[in-house]
Amino acid sequence: SDYTYYYVILLTLVLVIASVSRMRRSRTGRTLIATRDNTRAAQSFGISPARAQLTAFAFSGFIAGIAGGLYLFHQHQLSSTVRDPSQNILVFSIGVLGGLGSIGGALIAAGYLYFVNYSAFTKTQQARLFASGLGLLLIMLVRPDGLGGAFYAARDAVLRRIARARGIVVPSLLADVRVDDDEVPLLDEVEADAPPAALAPGWTAQLEAGPPPDDALLVVRGLEVAYDKAKVLFGVDFHVSRGEIVALLGTNGAGKSTLLSAVCGLVKPAAGTVMFDGEDITGAKTTDTVTKGIALMPGGKGVFPTLTVAENLQLAGWIYADDPEYVRTATDQVLEFFPILRERWDQRAGNLSGGEQQMLTLGQAFLAKPRLLLIDELSLGLAPIIVEQLLGIVRAIHDSGTTVVLVEQSVNVAITLADRAVFLEKGEVRFNGPTAELLERPELLRAVFLEGAATKRTEKLVGASANGHRHFGTACIECGHTHELALELRGIEASFGGIRAVDDVSIEVHQGQIVGMIGPNGAGKTTVLDIISGFVTPNSGTIWLQGTDVTPLPPEQRARLGLGRSFQDARLFPSMTVRDTIATAYERHVAVPDPLAAFLLSPAVKVSEREVDAEVDRLIELMRLEAYADKFVGELSTGTRRIVDLACILAHKPSVLLLDEPSSGIAQRETEALAPVLLDIREKTGAALIIIEHDMPLITTISDELVALELGAVVARGEPQAVVSDPRVIEGYLGTSDAAINRSGTGAKPTRRRKPLAAAGR
Repeated sequence: SDYTYYYVILLTLVLVIASVSRMRRSRTGRTLIATRDNTRAAQSFGISPARAQLTAFAFSGFIAGIAGGLYLFHQHQLSSTVRDPSQNILVFSIGVLGGLGSIGGALIAAGYLYFVNYSAFTKTQQARLFASGLGLLLIMLVRPDGLGGAFYAARDAVLRRIARARGIVVPSLLADVRVDDDEVPLLDEVEADAPPAALAPGWTAQLEAGPPPDDALLVVRGLEVAYDKAKVLFGVDFHVSRGEIVALLGTNGAGKSTLLSAVCGLVKPAAGTVMFDGEDITGAKTTDTVTKGIALMPGGKGVFPTLTVAENLQLAGWIYADDPEYVRTATDQVLEFFPILRERWDQRAGNLSGGEQQMLTLGQAFLAKPRLLLIDELSLGLAPIIVEQLLGIVRAIHDSGTTVVLVEQSVNVAITLADRAVFLEKGEVRFNGPTAELLERPELLRAVFLEGAATKRTEKLVGASANGHRHFGTACIECGHTHELALELRGIEASFGGIRAVDDVSIEVHQGQIVGMIGPNGAGKTTVLDIISGFVTPNSGTIWLQGTDVTPLPPEQRARLGLGRSFQDARLFPSMTVRDTIATAYERHVAVPDPLAAFLLSPAVKVSEREVDAEVDRLIELMRLEAYADKFVGELSTGTRRIVDLACILAHKPSVLLLDEPSSGIAQRETEALAPVLLDIREKTGAALIIIEHDMPLITTISDELVALELGAVVARGEPQAVVSDPRVIEGYLGTSDAAINRSGTGAKPTRRRKPLAAAGR
């Protein structure tokens, strides 16, 4: 009967939903999303993109086959509507309305669309088309994450109200919600050594800001900003006087970049005001803020990659198109500041090194002749000598009458420019005063994430060697055991477009050895790691991993053999939660990876996932990521993503680990706590490490050997102190600025030095 048929359909639907839901929560679902989000990162954890895509096609085809078989059984023939384009549009609409990756959202969207088609309120074709089209438009404009996202947001709001009413502290629900003083749990009810900011904002009273001075150029009052459901700034008061340089500092995820974006109009505040030169510009368009004299230099992403250097500079002077003489003069000044840009004049900006891109971005800001220059992460991922040059140009821009706000992770770098510092923590101002006083506030300048993971190990790790840990030798002194070769590069060469990127590089790394790699931006360091990982095929040479020639192997096979890799941007998987991201990194240790077992609801998959969950929970607690565990990686700040990246490395448990600038984007105190964490990874796993790093105190402290590259070739190698003392390394990489070299640590006392403009732009 028809009733029996519909019961079969309902039962099949329930079983398919249960199977797909189980697959989504298993390693199969994680690998599919990881491959879609970031193929290179997925491969570095041992995931095969081809296998993931074939799995997706196989199971989606199988489900479609079941549906087609049931449909054909009911109709007794193949209906012509199967080939109707409107049916494909309907499926597409369900995906858009529901939100990609959300099973619940897809069901809600299907219910909505079928209600529209068969409701008495939409009897005519025009009414149905209007209702469905309007729904699509509203969702795409208001809720890009679909009805599923709206459902989850409503769920979280209800859970927050329940938790607040019952006095329950749930870090993942409080990470983006301010907690009032009367709602704060007693300190003895939480972990004793956990800083309040690591659990919930608002546990430390917001600093009371006095009235801004009469000469204030920028005044921000009660600013609140939220990204979707995640609140980032909580009633921030901030001001900048004319002609001042202010350092905007803070912990990772504090909202520093968001504050700059709100000032220049990239994001609209939820509350508060932004006054510029006495005029209210709250929520103004970016074109308006630029014409008023506000310029933003975004960290690491300020150029137009498909345009040439010449076109980038020409575009930067668009607001002075009626004054070609000024544009020409200012462009000549920029090229005097940065002679390398003249040599790269006709090259695409996307092909420049990181340092050259930062130079071009700063040159664009100079051309705009701003009254207020907002600089986000000036030193991000740059060699010390490049940072030294950029600092000189910022001073020159300031001396020409421009007010500057500088966001920096390195306090040592920031205080060489600024006399006043504003410190943010969890979206609130915690300090506002002279930079010299900030250095005397250790309770502010602390490691939020890594302090607990690092301090418990420091005493055990510190030995008698000059670089702060036990001396590494190819043979153990106590037992005479020889450390075998973990990784060997033999005569590696690689070229791109006729340019030699890597020139006859040979490196040997023994098990348990840490090799640091330094060199100017564009020296070929990351290319070497890409060759080792398998993302770049060398023109000649071989790569041996633990005695196996892996030169012909793809990246995922090298990862399964024990090769681990992190990337400069730490982008990971934006549409996955932190918890799922760490679980994905555990890929090669999953006990039951079979996708068919997950689809068939096998109990073995449940047991396997419990093991994965236990390991993920351990790493989340170790890295103090409780407040971010259920947040999407795409919602996190650069520094917080870097901490998640470190947790993923620990989950992967590699025997050879390649780290590309692990301190990039994290606060100075996190960088200072990073050394014992990396040493502990080596100590517990016996892994060999190759680390690219521009923070010299960090890399010289942990490295057994340093390798310096320039123009793709090795120019120096050996003991860390010997390499950094090499004249070629000093001239081409380190420079002479103590602050640029010593971005972390307290050994060097940065001083504000005025350098001649010619020297700054050499």
